[in-house]
Amino acid sequence: MAVQANKISKKPDRALKHGILIVATAIALAPTLFMILTSVKSQEEYIFNKVGLPKSVVLDHFRTVLFESDFIGWMANSIILAVGAVALSTVVSCLGAYAIARMQFPGRGLLFSISTSLMAIPPVVMIVPLFVLYTQLRLISTYEGAIVIYAGLITPFSVYLLVSFFRTLPRELFEAARIDGAGDLLILLKIVIPLSLPALLTLVVVNALYVWNDLLIAIIFLQDDAKRTLMAGISVFQGRYNDQIPLTMAGMVFASAPMIILYLAFQKHYIQGLMAGSVK
Repeated sequence: MAVQANKISKKPDRALKHGILIVATAIALAPTLFMILTSVKSQEEYIFNKVGLPKSVVLDHFRTVLFESDFIGWMANSIILAVGAVALSTVVSCLGAYAIARMQFPGRGLLFSISTSLMAIPPVVMIVPLFVLYTQLRLISTYEGAIVIYAGLITPFSVYLLVSFFRTLPRELFEAARIDGAGDLLILLKIVIPLSLPALLTLVVVNALYVWNDLLIAIIFLQDDAKRTLMAGISVFQGRYNDQIPLTMAGMVFASAPMIILYLAFQKHYIQGLMAGSVK
């Protein structure tokens, strides 16, 4: 009887939890659903029906975004910056995290503490000194300059996550590799990186999302119109078509699509990576 009473009492708790999850999911998805539904409405229908379902699907806004604006060029610039910054940061982070997690040298703990503390520094604080330095080095409005800045901003978190993951790898693997004559670089490439794939893919998704959505660095350090990123371009696009909300939403759909695809492609590894290092 007591067991049956326990089962009965747990059912309402599960139903409540499921209900809370459903409500939270609906709230999280509501802006995206509104964006998609608005993008396929005509301007006239949107004026009289702002939140309802569209009576007919209109795709003219997507055609306007693709062929009557610079969206493709803006997206290409964002892809160049995201790929370059994430690749550079991942290489530096793997080397640094391996040294901190698995190599013995004086100041290792201090180096890790300094790297971790950099995550607390807001990027806006470094704008003025970086701008002065980049002006002197003639790196304003260059892909290389922006990539280095983005890589520097995302590397501290990457090192922190990878150090936590590398420390959970069995010590016996490293000892066996050293007995076979492998050096640190070979161990990193052949053992650590393959075993750390979930954490690395998590970093790729998180860091790419950060670079893709950034507006501050793009506006200040990429002043050339030809180097304008997607987020900077959207701000111009929104100002130009401020009264045409469906057209603006169509642009937002194109801007969101690459990151949604990236997340869905690596969703399984992303979830595993978030748990990396939590259990030894």
